[in-house]
Amino acid sequence: MDIRVKIGKRLKELRTKKELSQEKFSFICELDRTYIASIEQGKRNVSVANIEKIAKALDMSVYEFFKSDLFK
Repeated sequence: MDIRVKIGKRLKELRTKKELSQEKFSFICELDRTYIASIEQGKRNVSVANIEKIAKALDMSVYEFFKSDLFK
């Protein structure tokens, strides 16, 4: 599985666990909603800076974001 798809799946998993819509989540992490949607669909090459913003918006570290069986 492509790394972009894995990141997208992980983001969607964590965002929905917190019961956040893409719109509300994008507001929290200060990224466009369409950008979040395309990440979740595995269509974006996400920068390290944006991964950090996403992790902070999820109240976790970057390490915790990647601590998933998806990345083994």
